[in-house]
Amino acid sequence: MSDDSYAIVETGGKQYRAQKGGTLLVDRLPDDEGAKVTLRPVMFRAPKEVVLEPSELEKVKVEAKVAEHLRGEKLRVVKYKPKKGYRRHAGHRSELTRLEVTEVKLLTRKPAGAAKKDEQADEKPAAEKKPAPKKPAAEKKPAPKKKPAAKKKPAAAKKED
Repeated sequence: MSDDSYAIVETGGKQYRAQKGGTLLVDRLPDDEGAKVTLRPVMFRAPKEVVLEPSELEKVKVEAKVAEHLRGEKLRVVKYKPKKGYRRHAGHRSELTRLEVTEVKLLTRKPAGAAKKDEQADEKPAAEKKPAPKKPAAEKKPAPKKKPAAKKKPAAAKKED
């Protein structure tokens, strides 16, 4: 495969184009600087091949190294309502992580970690199928009878002058 291959990856609910040797600026990741991160591919594109199917995407490997943690540019937020004397000012800086993409390639078979995840996923439904032991239903007690509400007396007739 040549350098023309790239992958669309998802992290933090957003999608990015990852190409070998490129950098990505994503929402803050919990990993330390220098750590290797595996990104989840959504699409893979090679010069003569496009991979979109989830079963085939498990063969795509996208790795990146955490280059640094930084804060984004400050955004100013102003709220204003005319003729009311209402003005509010606030600021916001996003916590970001810069990733250096080290590897984007299509493997011939699933990586070992993905195979283990599939086996664990297959085992979980089998455990869920076992019926839970039935607990005896608690006996219901009849609700206590309430006294009938006292009848209201009609309001006294108004005296006419």
